[in-house]
Amino acid sequence: MIELFEQDIRTNDRQSSKGNQLKWENEGMWYKADYAGYEGLAEYMISHLLEQSSLSPSEYALYNLEQIKYKSSIYCGVKSRSFLQRGWQIITLERLFKNFSGESLYKSTYKIGSHEERMIFLVEQVERITGLTEFGKYLNKLFTIDALFLNEDRHMHNIAVLMNGKGEFAYCPIFDNGAGLLSDTTMDYPINDDIYQLMDNVQSKTICSDFDEQLDISEALYGENIRFMFSEKDVQRLLEKADIYPEQQKNRVETIIRMQMRKYRYLFSI
Repeated sequence: MIELFEQDIRTNDRQSSKGNQLKWENEGMWYKADYAGYEGLAEYMISHLLEQSSLSPSEYALYNLEQIKYKSSIYCGVKSRSFLQRGWQIITLERLFKNFSGESLYKSTYKIGSHEERMIFLVEQVERITGLTEFGKYLNKLFTIDALFLNEDRHMHNIAVLMNGKGEFAYCPIFDNGAGLLSDTTMDYPINDDIYQLMDNVQSKTICSDFDEQLDISEALYGENIRFMFSEKDVQRLLEKADIYPEQQKNRVETIIRMQMRKYRYLFSI
């Protein structure tokens, strides 16, 4: 357990559609407290399963479980080492486009009727502004992770690039997967509701509301760019270490991941 204080609190513009978690920075580590359910468990599971994927370690943020004491409360949550180098900052795609064009990227994208054209527009705009190449492949990785783990919170405020003071840009490690695995037990996915119905109800938020459609479009345009190598035993092993969370939540996470592994079997190399 770590005790954190008001001077450690950090705010930013990477807003969640469900509200904002308490976040702190202390000695090069970021901490996030659970807000609507078991976001920390979702962050921990997803990032550690990404360790067993074709992504390199620099392509994603790794989260470890932590209990956080703040004022008179104790929260479950996660910690991760800051991936920002000196002089670099995170800038969301919404803010990036707003700074460049004066318009909302979300509104501009959703003016386009075709979901495929929305994705092409999104990729072209980011590449035009930043000079980055192969942003479509980066989006495919995000959409694959979101579909597999049911991350419903990947909107324009929650996709970002890195920018330095010279106006140079770089790809941002994949982070903020805490809305995955039906982690919101307070509002949308109560822990005692039918898991199969809840999984049918969850929707994506980037270019359309259907995870599979987003993934299919990105694969057709930019190929398959991530493979997974973890097994059901790996999932069980990680959950056994998550002893700060109740069994009911861990059992639900295990069920979701097992079902999604079967659904997206083609993404696995085991």
